[in-house]
Amino acid sequence: MAELSRREILISGTALGALGALGVASPARADSPSGDWTWPAGGSVAGSGSGADPRWVWDDVADPLLASLFDRGVIPEVNRLLYDWNHNDQPLPAGLPDDLRAFIEQARQLPSWADPAKLDAGSRFHTLKGNYIVVLAIVGAGMLATAIPKEARAVYYSAGGADLKDRVAKTNILAYAIRPRNAWTAGGTAVVEAVKTRLVHAAVRHLLKSSPHWPGPVPISQEDMLVTWHTLATYSMRGMREWRVRISSAEAAGYLHGLQVMGHMLGIRDEFMPATWDSAYAQSDIVLPRNMGPTTEGVELNATLRGMLAELTSPGGIDRHLVNAFARYLTGDQAADWNGIPREPLWDPVVRTAWPLLVQFREGLIGLPLVPAAAWLLDEAVKTWTTYYLTKGAQTKIVIPTGNRPG
Repeated sequence: MAELSRREILISGTALGALGALGVASPARADSPSGDWTWPAGGSVAGSGSGADPRWVWDDVADPLLASLFDRGVIPEVNRLLYDWNHNDQPLPAGLPDDLRAFIEQARQLPSWADPAKLDAGSRFHTLKGNYIVVLAIVGAGMLATAIPKEARAVYYSAGGADLKDRVAKTNILAYAIRPRNAWTAGGTAVVEAVKTRLVHAAVRHLLKSSPHWPGPVPISQEDMLVTWHTLATYSMRGMREWRVRISSAEAAGYLHGLQVMGHMLGIRDEFMPATWDSAYAQSDIVLPRNMGPTTEGVELNATLRGMLAELTSPGGIDRHLVNAFARYLTGDQAADWNGIPREPLWDPVVRTAWPLLVQFREGLIGLPLVPAAAWLLDEAVKTWTTYYLTKGAQTKIVIPTGNRPG
């Protein structure tokens, strides 16, 4: 994509200019509430709100519960009991603490506004456009995450930061779980994985408070979760629109609805969850600018992510230079520079030209002769990444961490 378009996709131009000129990371790192939350709650799925600033709201149900479970020393036993709890309609195992059982039984209920028809449309969209979703909502979003200071540091200093391959696999479990038509119903796994992830978030909040490396307020606030949500939802939809992917209104609504349900099940309050794509775009333009910037932790994590992609594609002749170029293309120059992604004079212009043409060919908008040969290298890489991320999501388990990053 052109750089101007990518900037518009990620963050509003005015805010980006301010951040770039000042060389600062995130104004959201203030030590006290600023009271400048301007996104209207009337645009949420709840239709109204309390007026709270999501930077200073966490999970007031899960957080005290996890703190209590840690105090009682029962986390290892809870992990053992929940390890084989896999399907939405599966009863909880015997032996769980009563307060945890009560929490999960409540947390596993879909919101009253969940629409089965829209969820079904969203699932069909994942089937039809899965490659694009992987590129944007997994590869691109992963690269963006390392340019979000609080998210990069939370990953780096938590237990998952020490084994990024395992951490990525666990992160993408939901990407695997929400694809099937029964994702949120009997036999599916999305409810289970969302509830387990909500427990993990509460555990990370509890654990990182005791880390000498954690700078600032309690991590994974409601705004932090919204920022992550936008790097999956808004960023991916804007990207597909710019690539001219064919998307019907029913598919767009279904895709959004599945992501709304996922956000609710992860513990994002309904008053903060956008009800439409337009309200999502408006919220994204508020929360992304003030939460993006460079960190040494993000640079290290991003290098590891790019190394993983290059390792996956090397048998097909794709090397680190092409991965660097594609990562820069997906995130734009500002975020790429924050992430320490080197410029590739040979591959950067090739990727900018080849990828959109490949998408337009796949969408039936242009003929084969207009697709450059380099596009097929990207095509093979994306197929490899799609297979890896989705199969890895089926091969691992989400467990509650018992400590921070070793050392």
